[in-house]
Amino acid sequence: MFALLGKRWTGLLIAALLKGPGFFSELHRAVPGISERMLADRLAELSALGLLVRIVDDGPPVRVSYRLTDAGRALGPAMAELSQWARSHLAGTRAPGPRRDA
Repeated sequence: MFALLGKRWTGLLIAALLKGPGFFSELHRAVPGISERMLADRLAELSALGLLVRIVDDGPPVRVSYRLTDAGRALGPAMAELSQWARSHLAGTRAPGPRRDA
């Protein structure tokens, strides 16, 4: 599980999908900083693991949305616990970001 959730962007993407289904562009906006290529890769990984499904609306126009499966939604309580732990134990700390002096 940590290999999956530890990948950059995966936790944020799951958190966005826990709020409900989303189209690619909505997910791209919901996870600031993720490239379209990385978003597509993470969505494909989560789909291959059975955590989300890709739904194609034939349109016109053709639109693709993504939603968590029951297994994906079952991550909700674990994500909530991790968030609570971070608020309790990391309060006042700043996550490391890109170096500005490089």
